[in-house]
Amino acid sequence: MSRIGKKPIAIPKGVTVKVDAGGVDVKGPKGELRQPLPPGVIAAVEDGTLVTRKVSENREYDKFHGLARSLVNNAVVGVTDGWKKELDIVGVGYRAEAKGKQVVLALGYSHPVVFEIPQGIEIAIEKQTHITVTGVDRQLVGQVAANLRRLRKPDPYQQKGVRYTGEVLKKKAGKTGA
Repeated sequence: MSRIGKKPIAIPKGVTVKVDAGGVDVKGPKGELRQPLPPGVIAAVEDGTLVTRKVSENREYDKFHGLARSLVNNAVVGVTDGWKKELDIVGVGYRAEAKGKQVVLALGYSHPVVFEIPQGIEIAIEKQTHITVTGVDRQLVGQVAANLRRLRKPDPYQQKGVRYTGEVLKKKAGKTGA
């Protein structure tokens, strides 16, 4: 049994939830999302909370039960508070600049790197070296942050690159004498 799947999701004020056979539509102050449900899982609104259930007691649906609850909860949190990832750019001459729906990054290459901002994502740049990615969809926010990080992965030896704020870079262990 999924302990996570059993937990009801509290629906905050200002959020409307509509459940149909294909998924759950969540609408709130920050925006709206549609979260499709995995096979074998249904959702229902009961007493101001959203509850996910398995269609049958088949053990195959246990893994989808907790997944469905987590995805719907992420949608509810996203439309109320939103999701945020922060990145730091470290390196001499490394910087970022927002130009309309694009971010232009100088990352030590012979050319500036142009990154297109996807629909539903906002990117704020502070001090040219700190990027904040915000949005309603948790998966999209994480993917955009990962794509920005991939443009210049952090080097643990020179400590340069694009990294998540607070990320600790680990160096490989050196050879030990016998």
